[in-house]
Amino acid sequence: MRIAIACDHGGFKLKQEVLDCLKDSGFQVQDCGTFSEASVDYPDVVLPVAEAVARGEWDRAILLCGTGIGVAMVANKVPGVRAAVAHDPYSARHSRAHNDANVLALGERVVGPGLARDIVTVWLQTEFEGGRHARRVGKIAAVEEKYAPRRS
Repeated sequence: MRIAIACDHGGFKLKQEVLDCLKDSGFQVQDCGTFSEASVDYPDVVLPVAEAVARGEWDRAILLCGTGIGVAMVANKVPGVRAAVAHDPYSARHSRAHNDANVLALGERVVGPGLARDIVTVWLQTEFEGGRHARRVGKIAAVEEKYAPRRS
């Protein structure tokens, strides 16, 4: 599985922990920044990653900021991205099993390193259940299509 990871300054330290977890598990990982604790605007880091996931260049992505909320909001603006904030393994599992989330958002100020590893591991190991959930994910895609800018 190919995974992109990115963060703003508020998620930088936790990104290092998550990177180690991913590499230890043998995933192909691309670190898309930021590369220090210097202040950056999370939309500038998140948008290219979310677009790459939507294009299929990465199977999934993990985004980090202080709470996970801001990076998820930006990522979810990109059609085809289903970003979920998870602060516990239960939410991570269900974001995959029921919602086919392809982006995980974590908050460094909310989740410690050990819990982050547990969340990431569960999220990566959980398969989408399909069935009635596929119908619902299809409805999400229909909403995206309805509100997508019209191309001429």
